[in-house]
Amino acid sequence: MQINWSVRELDVFLALAGTLSFRRTAVQVNLSQSAVSGVITRLEEALAVRLFDRTTRNVQLTVAGQVFAEQALLLRTQTAEAVRAVRNVAELQVGHVRLAALPSLAATVVPAACARYGALYPGVQFQVFDTLSGPAFDLVRAGQVDFALTAANPAYADLDYTPLASDSFVLLIPPGHTLAKGRGPLRWMDVAGLTHISMPLPASVRQYADAALLQHRIRFAPTYEVEHLATITAMVACGLGVAALPELAAAVAPLPGVVRRALIAPDMARPIGLVTRRYRSLSPAAAALVEVLREEMARQVKKIQG
Repeated sequence: MQINWSVRELDVFLALAGTLSFRRTAVQVNLSQSAVSGVITRLEEALAVRLFDRTTRNVQLTVAGQVFAEQALLLRTQTAEAVRAVRNVAELQVGHVRLAALPSLAATVVPAACARYGALYPGVQFQVFDTLSGPAFDLVRAGQVDFALTAANPAYADLDYTPLASDSFVLLIPPGHTLAKGRGPLRWMDVAGLTHISMPLPASVRQYADAALLQHRIRFAPTYEVEHLATITAMVACGLGVAALPELAAAVAPLPGVVRRALIAPDMARPIGLVTRRYRSLSPAAAALVEVLREEMARQVKKIQG
């Protein structure tokens, strides 16, 4: 048996099953009586059974017609529910977004963006993975997150990278330090000999600091290596050393008295970008969150630089 009917034809059948009148059904479904009769004939031919007993004065469902009416009503209900579910996703009434983000972004841009997003789309849930770029790429590739916010462009054929913003470097200086009294930018070469606190490799913060000093043929050798940005800021505040950090990273755990001065020569700017799986489109909920993140990142960078 070849099933080749449309939702429209089921609606016509259900209308006739309800009215038991070709005339009233034709008015209800906005078709001619002959068109309604043609729909019923096609359904009966497809099912190889009579669905209605009809005379010039009377129309009645057959036993087979009664069974088909019950199942057709169930099918139409399921179809309507499927359409409703898809529309809810498209209109951001429901959904689930998973993203990975660098610690500096997960502690600054992401919370503010998620708060705004949650107010706009309360039916959408999201999950944040706080991790470095390498593990973030693996999460994207495995489909465990919809996208990642990272500071590195993945050299993988199955991943796409879209730049969103750039994050300039500053030097965190302890209160009372001689350099804390100035206001202008500092050169990397001039601060290379200070006691530095930095993150270990392969953190992007460390990679960019290494690259900046390498341009002056200086090997970056921080005295202290710690993994958490809040620890770095606390150590600077206690006078243990200085720290070269991207501006968003420096904003993670600001402490009173710690001074920030721009680092130049070279002007290092850590790019922040969106990593997604190639040839896979984002869900409406994920795409909307990306736009909110883009806006929030621009706002926070402007705030920091202003």
